Order: sequence, then structure tokens, then C-alpha cells
Amino acid sequence: MMASQMGSLNALEQERGNPFWRRWLEGDLASADTTGRVYCGLEVEGLRLALRRVYTRLKRNKALRGRHGFSVLIVDGHESSSSYLRCCAGCLQRHIQTSGGERIQYYHRQVMALLSLDRFPLLLDVEDQRHGEDEIAAALRLLERVLHYYPRAFQVVLGDALYLRANMFQLLLAHGKHGIAVLKDETRDLWQDVCGLFPLEQPILEVCGRTERRLWDISGLESWKSLKVKVRVVRSLETKTLTRQRTGRKEKQTSDWMWATTLPADQVSASAIAQLGHDRWLIENRALNEMVTYWHGDHVYRHHPTAIIAFWLTLFLALNLFRAFVSLNIKPARRARHTELYFAKVLFSALHEETFHNRSP
Repeated sequence: MMASQMGSLNALEQERGNPFWRRWLEGDLASADTTGRVYCGLEVEGLRLALRRVYTRLKRNKALRGRHGFSVLIVDGHESSSSYLRCCAGCLQRHIQTSGGERIQYYHRQVMALLSLDRFPLLLDVEDQRHGEDEIAAALRLLERVLHYYPRAFQVVLGDALYLRANMFQLLLAHGKHGIAVLKDETRDLWQDVCGLFPLEQPILEVCGRTERRLWDISGLESWKSLKVKVRVVRSLETKTLTRQRTGRKEKQTSDWMWATTLPADQVSASAIAQLGHDRWLIENRALNEMVTYWHGDHVYRHHPTAIIAFWLTLFLALNLFRAFVSLNIKPARRARHTELYFAKVLFSALHEETFHNRSP
């Protein structure tokens, strides 16, 4: 259902007459109600085990290569659903002011982890945010599990400004990992101190295509008192030349980025830190946005806390297998002519074609 981009369990139920399922399952395909009910009581650790087996097989086949010389784990939060009417035992609540007065909105939020790889991103795990906790608490619980089951899968963990927390970095350092997080809180002592040091340092100039990048790299900072470890801050002032389609005029767009990290300067250059920092958008573009836009990731197949996590893990498994097949089994010449969505539609049409040819007149 997920690999062929069907949008619901009811869409899958329409394929019950397909002989493919009878051959593969040696029985009838379950109904939508049965599938939803089973997912409510599913043991999700079995799905996590399946994800680990896919990772292990790809690793043994030497199909997993990092980006910029590093294997990076990207962590980010995502609000998958919200409603004023439906709620379950795992729903979070917030008060929203509407035209009709204050209302209680029920929503689900998850923290997801993926590996940034050269060929395709590999989705590893997801954790639900619980009552009375923030995103960082769920992320710490997720990281502890990922560090346990994937101890050698990555060297660096990447997150946005929310993940610039002492307990987050301490957990990573305790497991021999490093962290990179966006630094943009002007009230932080670290931010104030490093901004005072930038005018005293000579930036490094780089040109990457249409982007001109000026880099500052300052190490040995002790302003982050709660971490009790010296950190490093890399600043990237980037100017990109854009050509407007309507007028044809060239315009320059400037953005200012800063990242705090525990990666030492003698091992990783400032340019590599900037490239790794920008890879944070990979979880937005290749994971969350694609899963929601093209793979119905935010669809609530069954409103139950266990079922929601189980369906997310199933989608992770389907996408990892699908992307591995497209990247490793389809010839490069054909893969270059088509998108992943094309191959998903081919898979979907193949199911319907078998149903059509085996339908009695």
C-alpha cells in the first residue's frame, strides 16, 4: 500500500481481489478494519527489528556511504496530525483561540531520525512525544535507543537550534559521538561571546558555484557553562546570485548561519561543518516533506497511539526498501531518466494490471 502510494487502508482493501495477494499471502488480504485493529495491538519492536535488518544487509553489501566523509544522523520533530474532534490516549492538547472562542486541539508529534547518506537517506526510527514533555525529552529517548542499536552507524548527530542543549550533547559525548546544532539564540552567552570575536578573525573565502561563502571558525569557547566542555562555533555568511525569471535581472541573496559543535578543528574543516550543517534540510526535504506530500505520511490510518507509530515505522520500512531497490537494482541510465515517483507509479500500475487481466468477463 505504502510503496505504491495508496492513500488509505480502504484503497488497499479494493485490491483484495488481486490474485497477487493470494499467491503471496496464501490467503485473502485482510480488510481495512482488521488491518487497523491489528495495528492497534502490534508489537512495534518487531518493525524496528525489520528496519535494523535492512540497515545491516545494506551495510554488509557496502551500499551505505556517508556525505562529506561522515555518516551523519539527523534528528528533527514533526507534527503529524491535529484535530478538534478526535482524540486518543496518546494525544497532546493545546488551547487555541478561534472565532468561536477557546477550543482544545488534540495533536500528535513525533521525533524522527535518519541517516544522511550519499545515495539515499535511510530512515531509522521514530518516537512519539508524550504528555507533559517537550520535543527534547522525546529526542533523548529516541537517541538512547538509536545509539544502542546502531552504535557504529554514524559519528555525528545534527539538529536545529532546539537541540543545542547540554543534556543532548552530554549524551552524545558519553557514547563517543559529536553534535552539530544551529546557534541563533541571541540571549546565550555563547552567542554573545562569539559575535564579539568575529570582527577580530579573518574569514576564509570560498566560492561554490553561484554561492560565495565567508567562513569564521573559532574554537576553545568556554561560554557554554552547563556543558562544561569547550565548543567550537563556525559561521558561514553566504551570498547567492539569483536570476529572476520575469525580469532576467541578477540579484544577490545573503544568509547568515552559525553552528555550535564539539568536532575538533584539526579533524574537520570549517567548510565541512557548513556543508554538514546545511544537510539538516535533508530530513525536511527527503523525509518529512516527501513522506507527507507523496507517500501520505500524515494520514491517520487508525487513531490510536500504537497504531500511529506502527504505521510510521511501516512507512519507514517501505521507503527504505523502495529506495534501496531503485538505487541499487535499476540501471543508472534508466534511473537518470525517471524520478522515484515514476517507479512508484509503475509498481501501482503493475498491481492494477494483474487485477484487470485476471478479472472474469
